[in-house]
Amino acid sequence: MALTPEQMDVLMDRHFTFEMADDVDGVLTTLAPNAEHDIVGAPYGPTFGPESARTTYEQVFADLDGERVETLHRFYGENCLTDESLWIGRAVGSPLGFPGRNRPLRFRILHVMQFDDTGLITRENVWLDYPTITAQLTDDPPINLTHTDQERGTEQ
Repeated sequence: MALTPEQMDVLMDRHFTFEMADDVDGVLTTLAPNAEHDIVGAPYGPTFGPESARTTYEQVFADLDGERVETLHRFYGENCLTDESLWIGRAVGSPLGFPGRNRPLRFRILHVMQFDDTGLITRENVWLDYPTITAQLTDDPPINLTHTDQERGTEQ
């Protein structure tokens, strides 16, 4: 039986709660035995199964100290959810290979999740706003990715 949007919200929020607490074992309990976990663009590619995702989560938690995740949008399908959120915290390790120096960090993050009928995550694809992260962790000026109303075609 398909999960409802409300059930998927509870499952996603539980997953995020474990992530904000740096609880690797807790996060892994949300993944199905055959779960695919893919941080898109990461050099090591996707992992398969909770134990193979452990190293990824341990590294992420060593590099980033999350304070909160603010959900911006959620879209639902049959046992799938797309979540756009704002991640807020500090760069305490070396995220993306840049020295974090305990700097504050904010970036958008997109999750595309699939669940089995029991509520376990069978697929987690994650896209990070790499340009924004890089701009905050280097001395380079921030990249202005904002489009004018004219460029978006919304000019009045």
